[in-house]
Amino acid sequence: MTYKLLCSDLDGTLLSTKSDVSDYTVSAIKRIKDNLRVILVSARMPSGMYYLQERLGIKNQPIICYNGALILSDGKEVFSTTISYDILLEVYKLSAPLHIDLGIYELDNWFVPKTSHRVEKEINNTKTRPQIQETLVSLHTIKNKGAHKVMLMCSKESADQIMPLLEKQLGNQLHLYRSNDTLIELAPRSVSKLSAIKQLMRPSDSLQDIIAFGDNYNDIEMLKAVGSGVAVANARDEVKKIANHITLSNTDNGVADFIQKNILI
Repeated sequence: MTYKLLCSDLDGTLLSTKSDVSDYTVSAIKRIKDNLRVILVSARMPSGMYYLQERLGIKNQPIICYNGALILSDGKEVFSTTISYDILLEVYKLSAPLHIDLGIYELDNWFVPKTSHRVEKEINNTKTRPQIQETLVSLHTIKNKGAHKVMLMCSKESADQIMPLLEKQLGNQLHLYRSNDTLIELAPRSVSKLSAIKQLMRPSDSLQDIIAFGDNYNDIEMLKAVGSGVAVANARDEVKKIANHITLSNTDNGVADFIQKNILI
C-alpha cells in the first residue's frame, strides 16, 4: 500500500500506554515519515500532543487538536473555531444542578473548578496541567474567545441524565461525544477530524491517498471517508464495523504493526 498522508488518533489508538507511544511505534513512524506526511489527530490540547510529535520525529508536521476545532503548524494557528460564550453558559446551567464539573479548553489553556481523580488522570496521561478556578470565572476569562472543547466530568448517573438534555437543547450546535460512562466531550458542530484533514490536503491530494487509524465514535467519519480506514482491535464495535481493516490493539502496537506489514516506501 502507498499513501501520501497518514492520520492517526492518539488515545486508545497510537498510544500503547495512557501517555506514550512505544519504541516500536517510534521506529515504524520514523521509517515512513520522510515519504508520507504523518499527522496526529486528537481531542487533546496542543501541549498534550507536542511531546508525542517530538518523540515520533514529526514536529515539522501540523497537528489537529480538539477533534478538528484547532489546527496548528509550527505553533501558529492554521484554523480555529470555538464554542461561543452563550452556549458555554447554557452547558453550565444544565450541568451545575447535576454537580458535573466542566473542563474548559481554549488554545493551550485548561480550566477546571477543582482537582479530582479524573483531573489527576488527565494530568498524568497528557502531561499537561490545568488552571484551577471556579467555572463562571473561567467562562468570563474566555468570554470573548470561546472554548475549543468542553469536557463534562460526570458520574454515570449524571451523564445518563445530561446527555439527552444536551442533545435536545444543543445538539444542533455541538458535537457530543460520550467518551465513556462518565465523560462527555463537546466540540463545535461545524468541525470534525475529517473536516480538519481536508483543510490540510494539498491540491494534488485525494482522500483515497490517505490512511487513517482510530478507535472511537469521533473517528468513524474520518475512517469511512479515507482510502484506507484502520480500526485497532480495541475499537468500539461500531468503528470496527465500518473500517477497511482491523489491526492489533493499541497495547499490542496495532498501528505500528499495520504500518510495518502494509505500508511500502
